[in-house]
Amino acid sequence: MEANPTMSEATKPSAPITIKKYANRRLYNTATSSYVTLEHLCQMVKDNTDFVVYDAKSGEDITRAVLTQIIVEEESKGQNLLPISFLRQLISFYGDSLGGLVPRYLDYSMQSFARNEEQMRQYMHNALEGMFPFNPFEEMSKQNMAFLESAMKMFTPFGAAQAGESQASLNELRSQLDALQKKLDELTRTEREPNQGDG
Repeated sequence: MEANPTMSEATKPSAPITIKKYANRRLYNTATSSYVTLEHLCQMVKDNTDFVVYDAKSGEDITRAVLTQIIVEEESKGQNLLPISFLRQLISFYGDSLGGLVPRYLDYSMQSFARNEEQMRQYMHNALEGMFPFNPFEEMSKQNMAFLESAMKMFTPFGAAQAGESQASLNELRSQLDALQKKLDELTRTEREPNQGDG
């Protein structure tokens, strides 16, 4: 009988992390007992880590304001996900009688987008794979090998001819040295013969 409560506790989703915002605008993560920045909270959102932000003094839930601040920070960095036309339309709905429907519509739209996100990524991957059938590094490697082979074909005949020319020059030089040596021998012999006759 004691196993049932334990099972229900195990299946129960974990409570969101509490973030406290102090008067000096510092954010304190109660789970890690450390101060965090908006960038940390942004990463927590990307990691699907749920959190709630409370004003440390009043205890008011200010999660919406902090998340909006994160969006403003990200937009200011140049990551413009929100088109100007969308922002204008969104602002125009404040105070409008249909304004109450906007949050639910946007929430539904974003949930649908998130569900289709993986499928969209797959479509993009397949489209890019069709345009670039090889891995970029594999393609570069193949191009480099082709270039190397072409270079070898181009230089090998030249290298062989150059080697042949060098061998011919060497043979010619040896012949000239042999001829010169013969002439020296003849001159030496001619000089010695009169001396031998005189004696």
